[in-house]
Amino acid sequence: MLNHIRIRNFAIIDHLDLEFRNGLTALTGETGAGKSILLGALGLLLGDRADSDSVRNGASKAEISAEFDISNLQNVQQWLTEKELEADHDCLLRRRLSSDGRSRAFINGSPVPLQDMRELGEMLVDIHGQHEHQSLMKSQTQRQLLDDYASHKTGLEKLATIYKQWKQTSTEYKQLRDASNDRNDRIDLLRYQVQELDDLSLTEGEYAILNEEHVRLANADKLVETCQSALQALYESDDSNIYSQLAHQASEIENISETDHKLSPANDLLNEAMVQIEESASLLRDYLSEMDSDPERFNELDQRMNSILDLARKHRVPPEKLHEIHEQLTKELNNLDHADENLSTLEKEAEQLKNSYLEQASHLSQSRQKAAKTLNQKISDAMQTLGMSGGRFEININTDAAKPFTAYGLDNIEFTVSANQGQPCKPLAKVASGGELARISLAIQMITATQGRIPTLIFDEVDSGVGGGIAEIVGQHLRKLGESRQAFCVTHLPQVASQAHHHMQVSKHSENGNTTTRINELDSKQRIEEVSRMLGGINITKQTIAHAKEMLDNVQEISA
Repeated sequence: MLNHIRIRNFAIIDHLDLEFRNGLTALTGETGAGKSILLGALGLLLGDRADSDSVRNGASKAEISAEFDISNLQNVQQWLTEKELEADHDCLLRRRLSSDGRSRAFINGSPVPLQDMRELGEMLVDIHGQHEHQSLMKSQTQRQLLDDYASHKTGLEKLATIYKQWKQTSTEYKQLRDASNDRNDRIDLLRYQVQELDDLSLTEGEYAILNEEHVRLANADKLVETCQSALQALYESDDSNIYSQLAHQASEIENISETDHKLSPANDLLNEAMVQIEESASLLRDYLSEMDSDPERFNELDQRMNSILDLARKHRVPPEKLHEIHEQLTKELNNLDHADENLSTLEKEAEQLKNSYLEQASHLSQSRQKAAKTLNQKISDAMQTLGMSGGRFEININTDAAKPFTAYGLDNIEFTVSANQGQPCKPLAKVASGGELARISLAIQMITATQGRIPTLIFDEVDSGVGGGIAEIVGQHLRKLGESRQAFCVTHLPQVASQAHHHMQVSKHSENGNTTTRINELDSKQRIEEVSRMLGGINITKQTIAHAKEMLDNVQEISA
Protein backbone atom coordinates (compact mmCIF):
# COMPACT_ATOMS: atom_id res chain seq x y z
CA MET A 1 0.00 0.00 0.00
CA LEU A 2 0.97 3.65 -0.45
CA ASN A 3 2.27 4.99 2.86
CA HIS A 4 3.63 8.41 2.00
CA ILE A 5 4.16 10.81 -0.89
CA ARG A 6 6.48 13.82 -0.97
CA ILE A 7 6.29 16.46 -3.72
CA ARG A 8 8.63 19.40 -4.25
CA ASN A 9 8.27 22.15 -6.91
CA PHE A 10 5.86 20.24 -9.14
CA ALA A 11 3.40 22.34 -11.19
CA ILE A 12 1.79 24.68 -8.63
CA ILE A 13 2.80 22.53 -5.65
CA ASP A 14 5.80 24.02 -3.83
CA HIS A 15 6.08 21.39 -1.11
CA LEU A 16 3.72 18.68 0.02
CA ASP A 17 4.06 15.74 2.40
CA LEU A 18 1.12 13.36 2.79
CA GLU A 19 0.67 10.24 4.91
CA PHE A 20 -1.91 7.66 3.80
CA ARG A 21 -3.71 4.82 5.54
CA ASN A 22 -5.74 1.75 4.62
CA GLY A 23 -9.35 2.09 3.59
CA LEU A 24 -11.07 4.51 1.22
CA THR A 25 -9.71 8.06 0.99
CA ALA A 26 -11.77 10.74 -0.75
CA LEU A 27 -9.99 13.61 -2.50
CA THR A 28 -12.25 16.62 -2.95
CA GLY A 29 -11.96 20.31 -3.77
CA GLU A 30 -13.23 22.95 -6.09
CA THR A 31 -12.67 22.61 -9.82
CA GLY A 32 -9.13 23.67 -10.71
CA ALA A 33 -7.84 23.26 -7.16
CA GLY A 34 -5.21 20.74 -8.27
CA LYS A 35 -6.62 17.24 -7.78
CA SER A 36 -5.35 16.26 -11.22
CA ILE A 37 -1.90 17.58 -10.30
CA LEU A 38 -1.62 15.04 -7.48
CA LEU A 39 -2.54 12.24 -9.88
CA GLY A 40 -0.05 13.62 -12.39
CA ALA A 41 2.71 13.52 -9.79
CA LEU A 42 1.82 9.95 -8.89
CA GLY A 43 1.73 9.08 -12.59
CA LEU A 44 5.35 10.21 -12.95
CA LEU A 45 6.30 7.79 -10.17
CA LEU A 46 4.54 5.06 -12.12
CA GLY A 47 6.63 5.72 -15.23
CA ASP A 48 4.85 8.49 -17.16
CA ARG A 49 7.05 10.56 -19.45
CA ALA A 50 8.19 13.86 -17.93
CA ASP A 51 7.49 17.35 -19.25
CA SER A 52 9.73 20.31 -18.43
CA ASP A 53 6.57 22.40 -17.92
CA SER A 54 5.85 20.25 -14.88
CA VAL A 55 8.64 21.98 -12.92
CA ARG A 56 7.28 24.83 -10.79
CA ASN A 57 7.95 28.25 -12.28
CA GLY A 58 11.22 29.66 -10.93
CA ALA A 59 12.54 26.29 -9.69
CA SER A 60 15.45 24.42 -11.29
CA LYS A 61 14.06 20.97 -10.58
CA ALA A 62 11.07 19.08 -9.20
CA GLU A 63 11.22 15.94 -7.10
CA ILE A 64 8.54 13.41 -6.25
CA SER A 65 8.96 10.37 -4.00
CA ALA A 66 6.62 7.79 -2.54
CA GLU A 67 7.02 5.00 -0.02
CA PHE A 68 5.11 1.73 -0.40
CA ASP A 69 4.66 -1.09 2.08
CA ILE A 70 5.49 -4.30 0.15
CA SER A 71 5.73 -6.70 3.08
CA ASN A 72 2.82 -8.77 1.70
CA LEU A 73 3.70 -8.42 -1.98
CA GLN A 74 5.89 -11.41 -2.85
CA ASN A 75 5.75 -10.68 -6.59
CA VAL A 76 7.16 -7.19 -5.98
CA GLN A 77 9.89 -8.49 -3.66
CA GLN A 78 10.85 -11.11 -6.24
CA TRP A 79 10.95 -8.50 -9.02
CA LEU A 80 13.21 -6.25 -6.93
CA THR A 81 15.51 -9.18 -6.15
CA GLU A 82 15.77 -10.14 -9.83
CA LYS A 83 16.67 -6.54 -10.67
CA GLU A 84 19.31 -6.55 -7.88
CA LEU A 85 17.50 -3.75 -6.10
CA GLU A 86 17.12 -3.70 -2.35
CA ALA A 87 14.00 -5.69 -1.38
CA ASP A 88 12.78 -5.03 2.14
CA HIS A 89 9.40 -4.35 3.73
CA ASP A 90 9.33 -0.86 2.22
CA CYS A 91 9.97 0.31 -1.34
CA LEU A 92 10.88 3.89 -2.25
CA LEU A 93 10.18 5.32 -5.71
CA ARG A 94 11.70 8.68 -6.60
CA ARG A 95 11.56 10.84 -9.73
CA ARG A 96 13.61 13.98 -10.34
CA LEU A 97 12.70 16.43 -13.13
CA SER A 98 14.92 19.26 -14.38
CA SER A 99 13.65 22.48 -15.91
CA ASP A 100 15.65 21.63 -19.07
CA GLY A 101 13.48 18.56 -19.66
CA ARG A 102 15.77 15.88 -18.27
CA SER A 103 14.54 13.39 -15.70
CA ARG A 104 15.93 10.57 -13.58
CA ALA A 105 14.18 7.66 -11.91
CA PHE A 106 15.24 5.84 -8.73
CA ILE A 107 14.05 2.72 -6.96
CA ASN A 108 15.29 2.25 -3.40
CA GLY A 109 17.98 4.83 -4.07
CA SER A 110 19.35 3.16 -7.22
CA PRO A 111 19.01 4.84 -10.63
CA VAL A 112 16.88 2.77 -13.00
CA PRO A 113 15.53 2.99 -16.58
CA LEU A 114 12.05 4.47 -16.85
CA GLN A 115 10.75 1.13 -18.12
CA ASP A 116 11.72 -0.53 -14.83
CA MET A 117 9.84 2.13 -12.88
CA ARG A 118 6.82 1.57 -15.11
CA GLU A 119 6.93 -2.21 -14.58
CA LEU A 120 7.15 -1.83 -10.82
CA GLY A 121 4.48 0.88 -10.73
CA GLU A 122 2.01 -1.41 -12.50
CA MET A 123 2.36 -3.88 -9.63
CA LEU A 124 1.77 -1.24 -6.96
CA VAL A 125 -0.95 1.15 -8.17
CA ASP A 126 -3.91 0.96 -10.55
CA ILE A 127 -5.42 4.23 -11.73
CA HIS A 128 -8.94 3.65 -13.03
CA GLY A 129 -10.36 6.13 -15.45
CA GLN A 130 -7.08 6.67 -17.32
CA HIS A 131 -5.90 4.04 -19.76
CA GLU A 132 -2.20 4.57 -19.04
CA HIS A 133 -2.03 2.75 -15.73
CA GLN A 134 -5.11 0.57 -15.80
CA SER A 135 -3.94 -3.01 -15.60
CA LEU A 136 -7.42 -4.24 -16.49
CA MET A 137 -6.72 -3.14 -20.06
CA LYS A 138 -4.06 -5.85 -20.38
CA SER A 139 -4.96 -9.35 -21.50
CA GLN A 140 -2.49 -10.86 -19.04
CA THR A 141 -4.22 -9.13 -16.10
CA GLN A 142 -7.63 -10.20 -17.37
CA ARG A 143 -6.49 -13.81 -17.54
CA GLN A 144 -4.92 -13.63 -14.08
CA LEU A 145 -8.06 -12.10 -12.59
CA LEU A 146 -10.27 -14.83 -14.05
CA ASP A 147 -7.87 -17.58 -12.94
CA ASP A 148 -7.58 -16.10 -9.45
CA TYR A 149 -11.37 -15.88 -9.17
CA ALA A 150 -11.68 -19.53 -10.24
CA SER A 151 -8.89 -20.68 -7.84
CA HIS A 152 -6.79 -22.11 -10.66
CA LYS A 153 -3.41 -21.87 -8.92
CA THR A 154 -2.90 -25.64 -8.57
CA GLY A 155 -4.18 -26.35 -12.09
CA LEU A 156 -1.94 -23.67 -13.59
CA GLU A 157 1.11 -25.00 -11.75
CA LYS A 158 0.38 -28.50 -13.08
CA LEU A 159 -0.07 -27.17 -16.62
CA ALA A 160 3.14 -25.12 -16.39
CA THR A 161 5.09 -28.21 -15.29
CA ILE A 162 3.75 -30.29 -18.19
CA TYR A 163 4.45 -27.43 -20.60
CA LYS A 164 8.06 -27.13 -19.42
CA GLN A 165 8.62 -30.90 -19.80
CA TRP A 166 6.98 -30.95 -23.24
CA LYS A 167 9.02 -27.99 -24.45
CA GLN A 168 12.31 -29.50 -23.26
CA THR A 169 11.54 -32.91 -24.78
CA SER A 170 10.35 -31.37 -28.06
CA THR A 171 13.52 -29.29 -28.29
CA GLU A 172 15.72 -32.35 -27.72
CA TYR A 173 13.76 -34.28 -30.32
CA LYS A 174 14.08 -31.50 -32.91
CA GLN A 175 17.81 -31.10 -32.29
CA LEU A 176 18.41 -34.84 -32.61
CA ARG A 177 16.20 -35.08 -35.70
CA ASP A 178 18.01 -32.19 -37.38
CA ALA A 179 21.37 -33.67 -36.46
CA SER A 180 20.33 -36.99 -37.98
CA ASN A 181 19.98 -35.42 -41.41
CA ASP A 182 23.75 -35.19 -41.76
CA ARG A 183 24.47 -37.79 -39.11
CA ASN A 184 27.06 -39.85 -40.99
CA ASP A 185 29.36 -36.90 -41.66
CA ARG A 186 28.95 -35.70 -38.11
CA ILE A 187 29.63 -39.17 -36.69
CA ASP A 188 32.87 -39.45 -38.70
CA LEU A 189 34.06 -36.10 -37.41
CA LEU A 190 33.06 -36.88 -33.83
CA ARG A 191 34.78 -40.26 -33.88
CA TYR A 192 38.01 -38.65 -35.08
CA GLN A 193 37.79 -35.89 -32.45
CA VAL A 194 36.87 -38.26 -29.62
CA GLN A 195 39.66 -40.66 -30.60
CA GLU A 196 42.18 -37.80 -30.43
CA LEU A 197 40.95 -36.91 -26.97
CA ASP A 198 40.87 -40.56 -25.89
CA ASP A 199 44.49 -40.93 -26.97
CA LEU A 200 45.38 -37.81 -25.03
CA SER A 201 43.72 -39.29 -21.89
CA LEU A 202 43.60 -35.92 -20.19
CA THR A 203 42.28 -36.04 -16.65
CA GLU A 204 40.42 -33.21 -14.97
CA GLY A 205 42.84 -30.68 -13.47
CA GLU A 206 45.89 -32.37 -15.01
CA TYR A 207 47.02 -29.38 -17.07
CA ALA A 208 47.33 -27.13 -14.03
CA ILE A 209 49.49 -29.74 -12.25
CA LEU A 210 51.68 -30.22 -15.30
CA ASN A 211 52.09 -26.50 -15.77
CA GLU A 212 53.21 -26.03 -12.17
CA GLU A 213 55.84 -28.77 -12.49
CA HIS A 214 56.95 -27.43 -15.87
CA VAL A 215 57.54 -23.95 -14.46
CA ARG A 216 59.49 -25.39 -11.56
CA LEU A 217 61.80 -27.48 -13.80
CA ALA A 218 62.26 -24.57 -16.23
CA ASN A 219 63.64 -22.54 -13.34
CA ALA A 220 65.46 -25.39 -11.57
CA ASP A 221 68.96 -23.88 -11.83
CA LYS A 222 67.85 -20.55 -10.40
CA LEU A 223 65.89 -22.23 -7.62
CA VAL A 224 68.87 -24.40 -6.62
CA GLU A 225 71.32 -21.52 -6.80
CA THR A 226 69.16 -19.22 -4.67
CA CYS A 227 68.40 -21.90 -2.08
CA GLN A 228 72.07 -22.93 -1.75
CA SER A 229 73.11 -19.29 -1.35
CA ALA A 230 70.46 -18.78 1.34
CA LEU A 231 71.49 -21.98 3.14
CA GLN A 232 75.14 -20.91 3.17
CA ALA A 233 74.36 -17.42 4.44
CA LEU A 234 71.96 -18.63 7.10
CA TYR A 235 73.74 -21.66 8.49
CA GLU A 236 76.46 -23.48 6.60
CA SER A 237 79.20 -20.94 5.85
CA ASP A 238 82.04 -20.59 8.34
CA ASP A 239 81.73 -18.25 11.32
CA SER A 240 80.17 -15.54 9.14
CA ASN A 241 76.76 -17.25 8.80
CA ILE A 242 73.76 -15.54 10.34
CA TYR A 243 73.08 -18.37 12.79
CA SER A 244 76.57 -18.10 14.27
CA GLN A 245 76.33 -14.33 14.56
CA LEU A 246 72.96 -14.63 16.31
CA ALA A 247 74.34 -17.29 18.64
CA HIS A 248 77.25 -15.02 19.56
CA GLN A 249 75.01 -12.04 20.22
CA ALA A 250 72.55 -14.15 22.17
CA SER A 251 75.36 -15.38 24.39
CA GLU A 252 76.54 -11.81 24.99
CA ILE A 253 73.04 -10.57 25.85
CA GLU A 254 72.45 -13.55 28.11
CA ASN A 255 75.59 -12.73 30.07
CA ILE A 256 74.62 -9.12 30.69
CA SER A 257 70.92 -9.93 31.31
CA GLU A 258 72.02 -11.22 34.69
CA THR A 259 72.88 -7.61 35.46
CA ASP A 260 69.56 -6.25 34.11
CA HIS A 261 66.66 -8.67 33.77
CA LYS A 262 64.88 -6.29 31.38
CA LEU A 263 67.13 -7.71 28.66
CA SER A 264 65.68 -11.22 29.07
CA PRO A 265 62.88 -10.74 26.51
CA ALA A 266 65.42 -9.66 23.89
CA ASN A 267 67.49 -12.72 24.65
CA ASP A 268 64.41 -14.95 24.31
CA LEU A 269 63.63 -13.49 20.91
CA LEU A 270 67.19 -14.07 19.70
CA ASN A 271 66.94 -17.70 20.77
CA GLU A 272 63.63 -18.05 18.96
CA ALA A 273 65.21 -16.55 15.83
CA MET A 274 68.01 -19.13 16.03
CA VAL A 275 65.41 -21.92 16.18
CA GLN A 276 63.60 -20.44 13.15
CA ILE A 277 66.87 -20.28 11.19
CA GLU A 278 67.64 -23.90 12.05
CA GLU A 279 64.21 -24.99 10.83
CA SER A 280 64.56 -22.89 7.65
CA ALA A 281 67.97 -24.46 6.97
CA SER A 282 66.51 -27.92 7.43
CA LEU A 283 63.72 -27.19 4.97
CA LEU A 284 66.15 -25.80 2.42
CA ARG A 285 68.33 -28.94 2.70
CA ASP A 286 65.27 -31.15 2.13
CA TYR A 287 64.21 -29.06 -0.86
CA LEU A 288 67.70 -29.23 -2.41
CA SER A 289 67.96 -32.96 -1.85
CA GLU A 290 64.69 -33.48 -3.73
CA MET A 291 65.36 -30.90 -6.42
CA ASP A 292 66.54 -32.36 -9.68
CA SER A 293 66.76 -30.43 -12.94
CA ASP A 294 65.92 -33.68 -14.80
CA PRO A 295 66.10 -32.50 -18.47
CA GLU A 296 64.42 -35.71 -19.60
CA ARG A 297 61.37 -35.07 -17.38
CA PHE A 298 61.27 -31.45 -18.55
CA ASN A 299 61.18 -32.54 -22.20
CA GLU A 300 58.48 -35.07 -21.38
CA LEU A 301 56.37 -32.37 -19.75
CA ASP A 302 57.03 -30.02 -22.64
CA GLN A 303 55.75 -32.53 -25.18
CA ARG A 304 52.70 -33.42 -23.07
CA MET A 305 51.70 -29.78 -22.60
CA ASN A 306 52.20 -28.99 -26.29
CA SER A 307 49.89 -31.88 -27.20
CA ILE A 308 47.25 -30.53 -24.80
CA LEU A 309 47.63 -26.98 -26.13
CA ASP A 310 47.38 -28.14 -29.76
CA LEU A 311 44.03 -29.84 -29.11
CA ALA A 312 42.81 -26.92 -27.02
CA ARG A 313 43.52 -24.54 -29.90
CA LYS A 314 41.78 -26.90 -32.31
CA HIS A 315 38.63 -26.88 -30.18
CA ARG A 316 39.03 -23.17 -29.35
CA VAL A 317 38.90 -23.60 -25.60
CA PRO A 318 41.35 -23.05 -22.73
CA PRO A 319 43.30 -26.23 -21.93
CA GLU A 320 41.47 -26.43 -18.59
CA LYS A 321 38.18 -26.89 -20.48
CA LEU A 322 39.41 -29.69 -22.78
CA HIS A 323 38.23 -32.35 -20.36
CA GLU A 324 34.66 -30.96 -20.56
CA ILE A 325 34.80 -30.88 -24.38
CA HIS A 326 35.83 -34.53 -24.33
CA GLU A 327 32.76 -35.42 -22.26
CA GLN A 328 30.41 -33.36 -24.46
CA LEU A 329 31.66 -34.84 -27.73
CA THR A 330 31.56 -38.35 -26.32
CA LYS A 331 27.94 -37.83 -25.23
CA GLU A 332 26.98 -36.41 -28.64
CA LEU A 333 28.65 -39.31 -30.44
CA ASN A 334 26.82 -41.80 -28.24
CA ASN A 335 23.51 -40.05 -28.93
CA LEU A 336 24.09 -40.11 -32.68
CA ASP A 337 25.15 -43.74 -32.59
CA HIS A 338 21.79 -44.48 -30.96
CA ALA A 339 19.89 -41.74 -32.79
CA ASP A 340 17.11 -43.89 -34.20
CA GLU A 341 16.42 -45.42 -30.83
CA ASN A 342 16.59 -42.07 -29.03
CA LEU A 343 14.44 -40.35 -31.66
CA SER A 344 11.72 -42.91 -31.23
CA THR A 345 11.84 -42.59 -27.44
CA LEU A 346 11.78 -38.78 -27.52
CA GLU A 347 8.97 -38.74 -30.07
CA LYS A 348 6.83 -40.96 -27.84
CA GLU A 349 7.61 -38.87 -24.76
CA ALA A 350 6.78 -35.63 -26.59
CA GLU A 351 3.50 -37.06 -27.86
CA GLN A 352 2.50 -38.27 -24.38
CA LEU A 353 3.34 -34.88 -22.88
CA LYS A 354 1.42 -33.14 -25.67
CA ASN A 355 -1.68 -35.22 -24.89
CA SER A 356 -1.28 -34.54 -21.16
CA TYR A 357 -0.96 -30.83 -21.89
CA LEU A 358 -4.06 -30.75 -24.10
CA GLU A 359 -6.05 -32.65 -21.49
CA GLN A 360 -5.00 -30.31 -18.67
CA ALA A 361 -5.53 -27.24 -20.87
CA SER A 362 -9.02 -28.51 -21.71
CA HIS A 363 -9.89 -28.92 -18.01
CA LEU A 364 -8.60 -25.41 -17.38
CA SER A 365 -10.60 -24.00 -20.28
CA GLN A 366 -13.83 -25.64 -19.08
CA SER A 367 -13.29 -24.27 -15.58
CA ARG A 368 -12.62 -20.80 -17.01
CA GLN A 369 -15.85 -20.95 -19.00
CA LYS A 370 -17.78 -21.87 -15.87
CA ALA A 371 -16.16 -19.14 -13.76
CA ALA A 372 -16.68 -16.60 -16.56
CA LYS A 373 -20.45 -17.21 -16.56
CA THR A 374 -20.61 -16.45 -12.84
CA LEU A 375 -18.42 -13.36 -13.17
CA ASN A 376 -20.41 -12.11 -16.16
CA GLN A 377 -23.63 -12.19 -14.19
CA LYS A 378 -22.22 -10.69 -10.98
CA ILE A 379 -20.40 -7.84 -12.72
CA SER A 380 -23.37 -7.12 -14.99
CA ASP A 381 -25.62 -6.95 -11.90
CA ALA A 382 -23.17 -4.57 -10.23
CA MET A 383 -23.18 -2.33 -13.29
CA GLN A 384 -26.95 -1.86 -12.96
CA THR A 385 -26.42 -0.29 -9.55
CA LEU A 386 -23.70 2.04 -10.83
CA GLY A 387 -25.76 4.07 -13.28
CA MET A 388 -25.37 1.75 -16.27
CA SER A 389 -28.87 0.33 -16.56
CA GLY A 390 -28.97 -2.33 -19.25
CA GLY A 391 -25.19 -2.55 -19.27
CA ARG A 392 -23.62 -5.95 -19.79
CA PHE A 393 -20.25 -7.53 -19.04
CA GLU A 394 -18.95 -10.57 -20.90
CA ILE A 395 -15.68 -12.48 -20.81
CA ASN A 396 -14.88 -13.90 -24.22
CA ILE A 397 -12.86 -17.13 -24.07
CA ASN A 398 -11.65 -18.45 -27.40
CA THR A 399 -9.75 -21.73 -27.32
CA ASP A 400 -7.36 -22.34 -30.19
CA ALA A 401 -5.71 -25.77 -30.15
CA ALA A 402 -3.63 -24.73 -33.16
CA LYS A 403 -1.94 -21.83 -31.38
CA PRO A 404 1.53 -22.33 -29.88
CA PHE A 405 1.45 -23.92 -26.45
CA THR A 406 1.97 -21.60 -23.47
CA ALA A 407 2.33 -22.15 -19.74
CA TYR A 408 -1.17 -20.67 -19.31
CA GLY A 409 -3.11 -22.82 -21.74
CA LEU A 410 -4.68 -22.29 -25.15
CA ASP A 411 -7.33 -19.71 -24.27
CA ASN A 412 -7.48 -16.15 -25.53
CA ILE A 413 -9.31 -14.21 -22.80
CA GLU A 414 -10.81 -10.79 -23.36
CA PHE A 415 -13.04 -8.65 -21.13
CA THR A 416 -15.82 -6.96 -23.09
CA VAL A 417 -18.57 -4.59 -21.98
CA SER A 418 -21.60 -2.69 -23.13
CA ALA A 419 -22.41 0.31 -20.97
CA ASN A 420 -25.86 0.84 -22.52
CA GLN A 421 -28.78 -1.45 -23.30
CA GLY A 422 -28.96 -2.62 -26.89
CA GLN A 423 -25.31 -1.85 -27.61
CA PRO A 424 -22.95 -4.71 -28.51
CA CYS A 425 -20.15 -5.60 -26.13
CA LYS A 426 -16.76 -4.15 -27.03
CA PRO A 427 -13.30 -4.80 -25.60
CA LEU A 428 -12.85 -3.06 -22.27
CA ALA A 429 -9.95 -1.04 -23.66
CA LYS A 430 -12.26 0.59 -26.22
CA VAL A 431 -14.77 2.01 -23.73
CA ALA A 432 -14.63 5.73 -24.52
CA SER A 433 -16.08 7.44 -21.44
CA GLY A 434 -13.64 7.87 -18.57
CA GLY A 435 -16.51 7.87 -16.05
CA GLU A 436 -18.06 4.70 -17.46
CA LEU A 437 -14.69 3.00 -17.63
CA ALA A 438 -13.98 3.88 -14.00
CA ARG A 439 -17.38 2.58 -12.86
CA ILE A 440 -16.99 -0.62 -14.87
CA SER A 441 -13.58 -1.07 -13.27
CA LEU A 442 -15.19 -0.46 -9.90
CA ALA A 443 -17.77 -3.16 -10.60
CA ILE A 444 -15.04 -5.62 -11.57
CA GLN A 445 -12.87 -4.75 -8.57
CA MET A 446 -15.86 -4.94 -6.24
CA ILE A 447 -16.69 -8.51 -7.29
CA THR A 448 -13.07 -9.71 -7.39
CA ALA A 449 -11.69 -7.67 -4.49
CA THR A 450 -10.23 -10.62 -2.60
CA GLN A 451 -8.38 -11.84 -5.73
CA GLY A 452 -6.78 -8.47 -6.53
CA ARG A 453 -3.01 -8.47 -6.92
CA ILE A 454 -2.51 -4.69 -6.92
CA PRO A 455 -2.82 -3.22 -3.41
CA THR A 456 -3.65 0.43 -4.22
CA LEU A 457 -6.53 1.52 -6.44
CA ILE A 458 -7.27 5.08 -7.56
CA PHE A 459 -10.63 5.93 -9.11
CA ASP A 460 -10.74 9.13 -11.14
CA GLU A 461 -14.00 10.43 -12.63
CA VAL A 462 -15.86 7.48 -11.12
CA ASP A 463 -18.87 9.73 -10.42
CA SER A 464 -18.94 11.37 -13.85
CA GLY A 465 -22.50 11.59 -15.12
CA VAL A 466 -24.22 10.20 -12.01
CA GLY A 467 -25.88 11.71 -9.00
CA GLY A 468 -28.44 11.14 -6.27
CA GLY A 469 -29.03 7.55 -5.23
CA ILE A 470 -26.61 6.09 -7.80
CA ALA A 471 -23.83 8.31 -6.46
CA GLU A 472 -24.51 7.00 -2.97
CA ILE A 473 -24.34 3.41 -4.24
CA VAL A 474 -21.03 4.21 -5.98
CA GLY A 475 -19.73 5.51 -2.66
CA GLN A 476 -20.92 2.42 -0.79
CA HIS A 477 -19.19 0.15 -3.29
CA LEU A 478 -15.98 2.14 -2.96
CA ARG A 479 -16.16 2.00 0.82
CA LYS A 480 -16.64 -1.77 0.72
CA LEU A 481 -13.71 -2.10 -1.65
CA GLY A 482 -11.63 -0.02 0.77
CA GLU A 483 -12.20 -2.66 3.45
CA SER A 484 -9.99 -5.12 1.55
CA ARG A 485 -7.78 -2.79 -0.52
CA GLN A 486 -6.35 0.70 -0.21
CA ALA A 487 -8.58 2.88 -2.40
CA PHE A 488 -8.60 6.55 -3.39
CA CYS A 489 -11.41 8.38 -5.13
CA VAL A 490 -11.27 11.82 -6.72
CA THR A 491 -14.87 13.03 -6.50
CA HIS A 492 -17.16 16.06 -6.74
CA LEU A 493 -20.14 14.30 -5.17
CA PRO A 494 -20.92 14.53 -1.45
CA GLN A 495 -22.69 11.16 -1.61
CA VAL A 496 -19.38 9.54 -2.57
CA ALA A 497 -17.10 11.63 -0.34
CA SER A 498 -19.25 10.97 2.76
CA GLN A 499 -18.68 7.21 2.39
CA ALA A 500 -14.88 7.49 2.69
CA HIS A 501 -12.93 6.31 5.72
CA HIS A 502 -10.61 9.31 5.31
CA HIS A 503 -11.14 12.65 3.61
CA MET A 504 -8.54 14.98 2.06
CA GLN A 505 -9.29 18.44 0.70
CA VAL A 506 -7.37 19.93 -2.21
CA SER A 507 -7.30 23.72 -2.26
CA LYS A 508 -5.54 26.47 -4.20
CA HIS A 509 -4.02 29.56 -2.53
CA SER A 510 -2.52 32.75 -3.96
CA GLU A 511 0.01 34.83 -2.06
CA ASN A 512 2.48 37.47 -3.25
CA GLY A 513 1.60 36.71 -6.85
CA ASN A 514 2.28 32.97 -6.46
CA THR A 515 -0.35 30.22 -6.61
CA THR A 516 0.11 26.98 -4.68
CA THR A 517 -1.91 23.82 -4.13
CA ARG A 518 -2.37 22.41 -0.66
CA ILE A 519 -3.84 19.12 0.49
CA ASN A 520 -5.03 18.63 4.07
CA GLU A 521 -6.62 15.68 5.82
CA LEU A 522 -9.88 16.79 7.38
CA ASP A 523 -11.02 16.16 10.93
CA SER A 524 -14.68 15.53 11.77
CA LYS A 525 -15.65 19.21 11.92
CA GLN A 526 -13.74 20.14 8.75
CA ARG A 527 -15.27 17.20 6.99
CA ILE A 528 -18.80 18.40 7.74
CA GLU A 529 -17.83 21.79 6.34
CA GLU A 530 -16.41 20.27 3.14
CA VAL A 531 -19.41 18.01 2.53
CA SER A 532 -21.63 21.07 3.16
CA ARG A 533 -19.70 22.99 0.51
CA MET A 534 -20.16 20.11 -1.92
CA LEU A 535 -23.90 20.06 -1.15
CA GLY A 536 -24.62 23.78 -1.11
CA GLY A 537 -21.99 25.48 -3.16
CA ILE A 538 -21.34 29.13 -2.24
CA ASN A 539 -24.33 29.61 0.08
CA ILE A 540 -24.04 27.19 2.98
CA THR A 541 -27.04 27.20 5.30
CA LYS A 542 -27.78 25.54 8.61
CA GLN A 543 -29.90 23.05 6.70
CA THR A 544 -26.96 22.25 4.42
CA ILE A 545 -24.68 21.66 7.41
CA ALA A 546 -27.33 19.49 9.07
CA HIS A 547 -27.70 17.48 5.85
CA ALA A 548 -23.94 16.98 5.63
CA LYS A 549 -23.77 15.85 9.26
CA GLU A 550 -26.66 13.46 8.68
CA MET A 551 -24.94 11.94 5.62
CA LEU A 552 -21.74 11.32 7.58
CA ASP A 553 -23.58 10.00 10.64
CA ASN A 554 -25.59 7.58 8.49
CA VAL A 555 -22.39 6.12 7.04
CA GLN A 556 -21.00 5.59 10.54
CA GLU A 557 -24.23 3.87 11.63
CA ILE A 558 -24.20 1.53 8.62
CA SER A 559 -20.51 0.69 9.25
CA ALA A 560 -20.99 0.12 12.98
